Amino acid sequence: VWSWDITYLKSPIRGVFFYLYMIVDVWSRKVVGWEVYDAESSELAAALFEETCIIMRLEPRGIVLHADNGGPMKGSTMATTLERLGVLASYSRPRVSDDNPYSEALFRTLKYCPEYPTKPFVDVADARTWVLRFVTWYNGTHLHSGVRFVTPNARHAGKDVLILAERVKVYEAARAKNPARWTMSTRNWTPVDEVYLNPDKPQSKLRNAHALKRVVKHVAKENTLADRGSRAAPSATHTLTSKRATESSAPRVTPSAQLRQERVAAA
Repeated sequence: VWSWDITYLKSPIRGVFFYLYMIVDVWSRKVVGWEVYDAESSELAAALFEETCIIMRLEPRGIVLHADNGGPMKGSTMATTLERLGVLASYSRPRVSDDNPYSEALFRTLKYCPEYPTKPFVDVADARTWVLRFVTWYNGTHLHSGVRFVTPNARHAGKDVLILAERVKVYEAARAKNPARWTMSTRNWTPVDEVYLNPDKPQSKLRNAHALKRVVKHVAKENTLADRGSRAAPSATHTLTSKRATESSAPRVTPSAQLRQERVAAA
């Protein structure tokens, strides 16, 4: 499963940007493909994807490529290329801002690292030179917190299992030497076996339940106040409605009462 996105890089001209395309492997967090262009298009994205498959020596058929709902991501050229190669295209859900978290987190790391230039890039070549240094550091030196503080290269090559096993031995030896340092268990160094694009969080479900309760309570309060007001001072409209309801064999429902019933049903 790969995730990709595009971010802006400042140029010397105000309002003009260079465009950084990046593809990251969701499992290992490794940057498998990138390029800087002076334009944003699905044609360039499709070419980068095919080139990345060749460099990584991967058969495109069966790859899941996730992206947001931007124009280059859903452009006809990109869609045709993915269909021709047998790639399964995945997109963020409508109105969900955090459905492409790995690419967004990668761009945040890139733009907030201390080495990120304070001045705009001179040209595309200057931007490519800097991004190359960043990717080399990110893949080979950066200890990624999402994969138990191993490098993306080590994770991608399957070396994280041995690395984390050695860390367990080091921590156990340190705990045996100085048990007062840990009041509970040591840090969890179990390899991450499952990775999700956007897992359901129990806290979000709880917040949704509380929000629903607040809506129901608010609607019930509105209904109570409306009923009290109608009994205290009935208007001519209410009186006319009451007379018509008496004359008719079937009970009539006022528009306000019907609206309240629809709100309660919706809640």
